[in-house]
Amino acid sequence: MAVRDPIALLLKEHEEALTKLQLLKKSATEIKKKGYSEKSFRALLKAVEYVDEEVRVHNKHEEDALFPIVERYVDGPTSTLRDDHIKMSKLYKKLSYSIKAMKENPDDKIARQELVESAEAIVQLMVNHIHKENYILFPMVQRFVSKEELREVAKKLL
Repeated sequence: MAVRDPIALLLKEHEEALTKLQLLKKSATEIKKKGYSEKSFRALLKAVEYVDEEVRVHNKHEEDALFPIVERYVDGPTSTLRDDHIKMSKLYKKLSYSIKAMKENPDDKIARQELVESAEAIVQLMVNHIHKENYILFPMVQRFVSKEELREVAKKLL
């Protein structure tokens, strides 16, 4: 089996994440404007499930496989990106709490406001984070990291 390009794989995962983030933003906006609806809440839950499952794994892959290779050359970008991952985790916990509160009482206005605020904050943070990786980190990796180091990253991603 040929080793795939790890940057191409991470970029593909970013595209999938951006699609789910659009769904999260759209659902949160609907809930903000129109209040709770089963349809909007289910759509929001589907997007949040993706964030919980896929994004957490993606971030761990970056931290375990890609960032150590980058840090052989420079550490500034990765420390900023690691900080983003921590912020994402904290925002996700806040979002999870408000989802639980909304499940218990769909009419809870405070829970709805917190849900919308945390969803919007996650979307903004993640879109900015993906932009940093796609347009700053990944091009830097492609310029400076050797093919052997990229193979090393690819093996860890499989």
